[in-house]
Amino acid sequence: MTNKQINQELPENYDELKKAANRTSSWRERFDAVEELGQSKHPKVIDVLTNRMKNDSVYKVQEAAYRQLTKMGEDVEAPVRNKFELIKGTKKTFIRIKKSLPKDHSYEDFKEKLKKMRLDIYDAYEGEKGADFDKWLESEWEAASKK
Repeated sequence: MTNKQINQELPENYDELKKAANRTSSWRERFDAVEELGQSKHPKVIDVLTNRMKNDSVYKVQEAAYRQLTKMGEDVEAPVRNKFELIKGTKKTFIRIKKSLPKDHSYEDFKEKLKKMRLDIYDAYEGEKGADFDKWLESEWEAASKK
């Protein structure tokens, strides 16, 4: 796609898309907003996409923003997948949640409390881990038991 085929105007729903692109509780909404914003080559849109590409906790969202920016002809470097904690202090949060539950709680109890207390963490890792999320979270829950 050439630059001439990309709309140069600010989308009518820009404010709504900008909010969705920054919504910490839903990587899917951020992803969808990035995809839609990518249809308009406007300086404000480029700013939002650049921010998502550099700062999103979910690599899929970073990658989508990068793809949209390159489609617009922007000279940007591909994001690098974070190999460590996506959200600083996640392991400490897991330990705190685990300690707040009864000793005989189940993995499902832990998972539900994490979702209620820290949807941002739950959502970011669910987006990052994909199909392996439950297996990963359960191993983190087991590791938190040993602390």
